[in-house]
Amino acid sequence: MAKLREQAALWRAISRNAQVLKAGLRTNRFLLRYMRRFRVRKVGGNLIIHSHLPPINSPAYKRFIDEHLLKRTNGPSHAQVGLTNACPQRCTYCYNKGRAGRVMDTATIKRVIRELKELGVFWLGLTGGEPLLNKDLLEIVESVGADCAVKLFTTGSTLTPRLASDLKKAGLFSVSVSLDDWREEEHDRARGTRGAFREALRAIEVFKKTDGLHVGVSAVLSREMIVRDEVEELLSFLSGLEVHEAWLSEAKPSVQGFWKSDLVITEAERRKLVVLQDRYNRDGGITVNYLGHFEGREHFGCNAGHRMIYVDSFGEVSPCVFVPMTFGNVMDRPVGDIYADMRRRFPSEESCFINQNYPLLQKHGRGQIPLGKAESEELLAEVRFGPLAKFFEIFYS
Repeated sequence: MAKLREQAALWRAISRNAQVLKAGLRTNRFLLRYMRRFRVRKVGGNLIIHSHLPPINSPAYKRFIDEHLLKRTNGPSHAQVGLTNACPQRCTYCYNKGRAGRVMDTATIKRVIRELKELGVFWLGLTGGEPLLNKDLLEIVESVGADCAVKLFTTGSTLTPRLASDLKKAGLFSVSVSLDDWREEEHDRARGTRGAFREALRAIEVFKKTDGLHVGVSAVLSREMIVRDEVEELLSFLSGLEVHEAWLSEAKPSVQGFWKSDLVITEAERRKLVVLQDRYNRDGGITVNYLGHFEGREHFGCNAGHRMIYVDSFGEVSPCVFVPMTFGNVMDRPVGDIYADMRRRFPSEESCFINQNYPLLQKHGRGQIPLGKAESEELLAEVRFGPLAKFFEIFYS
C-alpha cells in the first residue's frame, strides 16, 4: 500500500506539470523509469525523489521542465558554490586542496547565484570549506529564491538548533552531513580531525528535529570499502540513524594522493554500487542516492563543465567540484562568459571525467593544482570524450 501511495503522489506531481508531455514520448518514458527507481518522500510539503533533484512539486522542478526540457537552454542545470575555504577538518581526499586567493564577499556570492540562475541553474549546492562558518549564510540562502532548490553540504561544525531552524525558514530544502564510516576512529582518521564523528552525529540529530527539512548523510566511499563489500554495513548504520537519504560518492582522484589506479574504482565496482542502490530503494527503507548512478552511462552521464559548474570560494570557475581546473574568476569576468568558454570544451559524456583523465593532471599541472586556464586547455587537447549517456542520447537526438 505504501508503494502505491508513493506512486500516486508521483503521478499527481507529474500531472501538475503536464507541459512536460511536450518534451516527447522517449524523454518522458526515460524520466518516469528513472524516477520509479526511488520512493517518493513527502517532507515538509515537498515531494522528493532524492536530493540531487528539486522537489517534483516545486517551482524549481517546473523550471527544469520549462527551461531545460522544452526551451532547451544551453546553460547549466546544477551548480555548487563555495561560501568559504575555512574548515575545521583536514580530509585526505578534499577536492579543495591547493585552491587559494581572495575569498568572495557576500555581495559577490549573491551576484554569482543570480547569474547562475539566469543561465538555467535550478539546483544549487552550498559547500566550502565549511559553509556554516560563513556569517552571512542565512542571507545567502534567502537570496536564492523558491525557484531554485538549495542543498547544504556540511560537517555540522558550529551548528545550533536555532541556525538549523533559520536555514529551513530561509529556503533550504535539504542538508547532507558528512559521515564516511560507521566506525568512529575510521571517520575521524579520514577527516583528519578527532571528534568529527561525534560532531556529525550531533548535527544529524539537530537537523532531524528541524520541521520540514530533508536530512541526509553525505558519505565518501574508499575503493577499499567497496571492494570489501562494506558499504552495506555503512548503509545499515545510516538506516539506524533514521535519516531520509544516504548520498554516496567514491573518493575521487582530484588530489595528488589519490592519483593511483588502485584507489580509483572500476566500472564493475561502479555497477556493484548501482545494483546495491536499486536493491535498497526497492526495499523501501532509507533512500540511497549514489552519484555514480545519477551520472552513469545508463542515466545522465558526466556533465562536468556542460550542465554542472563549480565556483569555489575564491571565485574560480571549474567544471565540477572534483575537477581541479579553472577557466576564469568571477571577480574578473561574468560567470556566463566563463561558463560559455568552458562548455565549448566539455561535451557531456557517459563516464566520470576525473576518473578517466586524472593521469593528465600530473603531466600538465607541473606540480600546481588546480590547473590554470592555459594548462587546462593543454590538458583537454589530449582528452578524447566518450559517447553520450542514455538521457542525452535521447535529448540531443
